[in-house]
Amino acid sequence: MTLDTQTYAVTRADLVAYAEASGDHNPIHQDEDVARSVGLPGVIAHGMYTMALAARAVATWFPGAEVVSLGCKFTSPVVVPAEGAVDVVVAGEVKSSEDGLTTVALTVTSAGQKVLGMPKAVVRADG
Repeated sequence: MTLDTQTYAVTRADLVAYAEASGDHNPIHQDEDVARSVGLPGVIAHGMYTMALAARAVATWFPGAEVVSLGCKFTSPVVVPAEGAVDVVVAGEVKSSEDGLTTVALTVTSAGQKVLGMPKAVVRADG
């Protein structure tokens, strides 16, 4: 079963708010010059923020369900422009559902490129 695609706009203000909440103040997430000096194409979103957007999609698809596990590999950065936003698109497909557990394969992209490798969630519906 294919789930409705979820799209999240990410701005530099979101990165500042995430840095405050998480304590991750690495300048590659806020300073264009620092990001470019280490070989990045520009300021990038925190990997864990990108993963959190995938979790948000799972919570939207399965309201009230317990997320038993959520995992991925960080494969490509989400480059966030100085002005405006970049979209992170989360698609999902139910792969199995047994013993009260549902496994969902995710596809997470930005600017047409996969940004998370092998993202997968397992949820347990309220009983």
